Amino acid sequence: MIKKALTLFTIITFGISSYGQNSQKAKALLDEVYTNVTSYDNIFIDFNYTLENTEANIKQETKGNVTLKGDKYLANLFGATQLFDGSKVYTVVPDNEEVTIENPSEEENTVTPSKMLTFYKTGHNYEWDILQNVNGRKIQFVKLIPIETNTEIKSILLGIDDQTKHIYRLIETGKNGTKTTITVNSFKTNQPLSKSLFTFNEAKYKNDGYYIIRN
Repeated sequence: MIKKALTLFTIITFGISSYGQNSQKAKALLDEVYTNVTSYDNIFIDFNYTLENTEANIKQETKGNVTLKGDKYLANLFGATQLFDGSKVYTVVPDNEEVTIENPSEEENTVTPSKMLTFYKTGHNYEWDILQNVNGRKIQFVKLIPIETNTEIKSILLGIDDQTKHIYRLIETGKNGTKTTITVNSFKTNQPLSKSLFTFNEAKYKNDGYYIIRN
């Protein structure tokens, strides 16, 4: 989520390599996306989510959605609901009639739908990648390579709509061969939201017979 402002560009001096120029161009586009995204009061995203590992013969596909407002979010994925109210993370699993309450993780090694808009602002090297035409839309891809060597992520491709400067697709490739793809179906901004949308009602779930787990 939104934690810190984007770091400033390193000053590029005359005679730097074409790789450095491409890296600067990629970072400039990400800066533009970040400025655009943080100008909205709230964002609603409906997306497709695919996780695939060919060697392990694994392929999972589902749909999900997330509402973002500042640091807070409400996400629905894999039949579960996750709420972050700015302090605690609440994960509701109706099939198990369980609610888990915990502090937010400061070190997450994967890109979740709720982080896909702003995670890239630090900790990566950037490369300018391919331009694709997707149903008449120009999608410019930027490749991110984590600086930390102990991460499980090999690389991340971000596909950015050239006109709206919104993220259209995220493709995360793990070092174990697992590929996670998030494709945005709908991107809505400044929607009317209930004042209680990011408020967890513990009493309601207790009355419904849910087991409350505190970590």
